[in-house]
Amino acid sequence: MEGKLNQDKSSIDTELQTKLLLHSDHDHKGGMRTMPFILVNEAFERVASYGLLPNMIFYLMEVYHMEAVTGTSILSVWSALSNGLSIFGAFIADSYLGRFRVIALGSLSTLLGMVFLWLTSIFPQLRPSSCDELNTICSPATPTQLTFLFTSFGLLSIGCGCIRPCSMAFGADQLTNHPTQNNQRLIDSYFNWYYASATMSMLISFTLVIYIQDKYGWQVGFAVPVMLMVCSALMFMLGSSLYVKVKVGESPFSGFIQVLVVAFKNRKFNLSHDDCYNHSHGMDRVELTENLRFLNKACVIKDSNTDPWSLSTVEKVESLKSLISIAPIWSSGILLFTTSSQSYPTLQAKAMNRHITSGFEIPPASFVLFLVLTVTIWLAFYDRILVPILTKHTHQPRGLHPKTRMGIGLIISVIAMVVSAIVETIRRHVARSGNDMSALWLVPQYCLVGLADAFNAIGQLEFYYSELSKSMSSIAVALFMVSNAFSGIFGSFLINLVDSVTSEGGNVSWLSSDINEGHVDYYYWLLGFLSLLNFFYFLVCCRLHRMFSSST
Repeated sequence: MEGKLNQDKSSIDTELQTKLLLHSDHDHKGGMRTMPFILVNEAFERVASYGLLPNMIFYLMEVYHMEAVTGTSILSVWSALSNGLSIFGAFIADSYLGRFRVIALGSLSTLLGMVFLWLTSIFPQLRPSSCDELNTICSPATPTQLTFLFTSFGLLSIGCGCIRPCSMAFGADQLTNHPTQNNQRLIDSYFNWYYASATMSMLISFTLVIYIQDKYGWQVGFAVPVMLMVCSALMFMLGSSLYVKVKVGESPFSGFIQVLVVAFKNRKFNLSHDDCYNHSHGMDRVELTENLRFLNKACVIKDSNTDPWSLSTVEKVESLKSLISIAPIWSSGILLFTTSSQSYPTLQAKAMNRHITSGFEIPPASFVLFLVLTVTIWLAFYDRILVPILTKHTHQPRGLHPKTRMGIGLIISVIAMVVSAIVETIRRHVARSGNDMSALWLVPQYCLVGLADAFNAIGQLEFYYSELSKSMSSIAVALFMVSNAFSGIFGSFLINLVDSVTSEGGNVSWLSSDINEGHVDYYYWLLGFLSLLNFFYFLVCCRLHRMFSSST
C-alpha cells in the first residue's frame, strides 16, 4: 500500500515534465477545469479500495471460516494480481484503448467488485453459515460461495490495474500542450494536489473506513466503499466532454518483445565488424555495446525489409540490455515488499490491548497508519532537510546514491524483523500468562518497516531512472509494480511452506490462527534471516552491475 504511494510519487520524471510543456491541437479541452473530476475519481477510488484491504483478513477468517494461513495466502495472491494487472492496464491504455477508456473500464470493474463483495455480507446464501457456538463447528464455504468471493477480488484487481497506472498520466494529458500564461505553475499545482489527495485518501481509509467496519459491521463497512466508488465513477464520467483524449501509440513493451523475436530469428547469423545497424530516427542516437552481444543480431541490416518484427533498432536493443542489467538488483526488493505486506501484525494487534481511553480503542487494522505516516514524514524530512546537508559531503544530487539508499532500506528491514520477533515473543509470553500487553508496542516495528520501505522503494525508482534512458521512464514504475506482484506470490508461497513444514506430525503450526498457540515470532526470525541473506545478495548484485557497467 505504501509502496503504491511511493510508486505514484516517483512516477513523475523529467520526460513527463517536458512533455507537459509542449503544444497540441486540444486548445478547447483539458486544463485545470478537468482536475476536480480526475482528482475526485482517484481520491474516492483510493479511499474505497484501501479501506477494504486491512480488515479483509478478519472477514475471511470470521465470515468464511478460513485459517490465518489460507486467508493471508489469498490476500497475497490478490495483491500480486492487482499489481501484475497494472502492467497489463498500462499496455492496453498505451497501445489500444487509450487512458480515458481504460480508467472508465477500471472504475466500472472496481464498482462491480465492491458491489459483489458487499452482497456477500448481505445475503446469507453467498457466505458460509455461522459457526455452531455449542459445538464450535464451522461449515466451510462452498465452491459457489468462494467463486462469488474470488470474482469480486478479480474485478477489484482489474479495476486497480486499469486505474492506478493511468490516472496520473491522464491528468498530465489535460495539462500537456494546454496553452496558458504560466503552464509550469499549473503543473506544480496539479502535482501538489495529486500528492495531497493520495495521502489524505490513505489516511481516511486507514482510520474512518476501518473504524466504520469495526463499529457497524461488514454490511455498513462495505456499503461505504460502494457509495464512494459510485461517486468516483460518476465524477469521472461527468467530465468526459472536457477531457483531452490522447491517441494511442506503441508501448515500450512491444519493442522489447520485437527485439527478442528478431534476435531469435537471426540466432544463426554471425556478427562481424562490417555489419550495418539500424538506428531509430525518433529517439536519441546511442551506440551499440558488446554486452549481451547476441541481442545485437536484432538490429543488423541484412536486406531492405524494415518491418519491426524483422528488424529492430539499436536504441531498442540497448534499452533492453539496460533493463536486463538492472534485473538482479531489482529482484532484491521482492523480499522487502513481502515483509512489509504481512497480515500477521494485524492479527497481533487484535490480540492485544488497543485501548487509548476507557471508551475508545484503535481498530487493529488501523495500525498500518503508523507505517504510512513514517513514510510520509521521512520523505519530507529527507527531501527538505537531509538532502541539502548530505549533498555537500557526498556530491550526489539526491544526498545518497540510490543503491546506498536501497542497501540501507534492506538493513532496516532486517532490524524491523528482529524487533517484530522480540515483541511477539514477549506478547506471546504475556498472553499465555493471562495478561494483556499494549498494542502500542507494535508501533516501532511498523515505523521500522515504513522507514525501510521509504529508503528502498524510492531508492529503487531513482536507480531505475538513472540507469534507463528517458524513453524508458515509464518502465521504472512498471518494474516497481512487477516487484510488488512477485512479492505477493513469494509471500503466499513462503507462508504455505512454513505452515506445511511446521505442522508436520500433528504439531501446532507456527502460523496457527490462534497466534497464542503458534509461533509467529519464529516466522519473524525466519524473515529476518532471509532479509539478511537478501542484503548480501544485494551486495553481490551491485558488484555484478558495476562490472557490467564498466565493460560498456
